[in-house]
Amino acid sequence: MVAKPSSRVDGSAAAEAVARFLDSLHLPAGVRRSSDLAGTPFRVAEAWLEDLVDGYRVEPREVLADGATSSSRDLVSLTGIEFHSVCPHHLLPSRGVAHVAYLPGGRLVGFGQIVRLVDALAHRLVLQEDLARQIAEALVEHLGARGAGCVLEAEHLCLTVRGERRSRARAHCEAYAGALAREGAPRRRFLAAIARASESGGELRPRRGRGRVRR
Repeated sequence: MVAKPSSRVDGSAAAEAVARFLDSLHLPAGVRRSSDLAGTPFRVAEAWLEDLVDGYRVEPREVLADGATSSSRDLVSLTGIEFHSVCPHHLLPSRGVAHVAYLPGGRLVGFGQIVRLVDALAHRLVLQEDLARQIAEALVEHLGARGAGCVLEAEHLCLTVRGERRSRARAHCEAYAGALAREGAPRRRFLAAIARASESGGELRPRRGRGRVRR
């Protein structure tokens, strides 16, 4: 029997499954008996439940529910939001930065809520293309934004450590909803803000380790 993870979600079944998975790899006997693997099923289950797929326990509409009434109609953008996710094809993680913008439709939310929205949707089994679209659509549907956009840049381990093994490859996806779905000045301002905030040479981490804000 594998020890039960101390998680908000009962991870016993996940830990048991990890233990069976390790057995199925037919590792050398010395490796299987190693003390390094003694707590691995517990640690893996906890990592998945608390860090990798915890987004399923958070509803985007709840993240965006606490907004302030505002007459502002100017573009709001937040760049350099670090995120991680898991590819549903190989169950390998990706990591990168998200850039998010919206045109208010009567309500504004705190910048921290935008970060939590990204986490809620990224901490799932999701393709990067779908994640960008879901973030943009959530701002329109649950915040009432007139338009929204999301641009994602990420490194995928399923591309960098297996298969083609291209260590410098980065995937770039963008999605727009509402008024930002049309080419125009707001979208150009959003893309210009991303360009100003981006590190030279394709570095994934934003400057000074912080998201940059532009209204």
